[in-house]
Amino acid sequence: MNKKFFATLFMMLTAGAVSVFAQGTAPAAGGDAVKYLAAAIAVGVACIGGGIAVGKIGAAAMGAMSENAELSGKALPFVGLAEGICLWGFLVALFIIIM
Repeated sequence: MNKKFFATLFMMLTAGAVSVFAQGTAPAAGGDAVKYLAAAIAVGVACIGGGIAVGKIGAAAMGAMSENAELSGKALPFVGLAEGICLWGFLVALFIIIM
């Protein structure tokens, strides 16, 4: 996959989120379904992005550790930061469901 695909996907999801948060005069018939769909998309996109980041960071860390074993402790926090993306996606989904 290339960067243009992910940029287009992000723009489409962002444009769709505007209609989810638009205020109307009457509640929509499928309001709960849209809310759960938005939460699922938030978690899904965050976990896909986190997985891509962990894969690239993990490959680079393994390559660096094969040359110098002392770098293993320095690479671990970066993997944790990339996994934190999934946690933020979960928190956004939780806020969507609660609100």
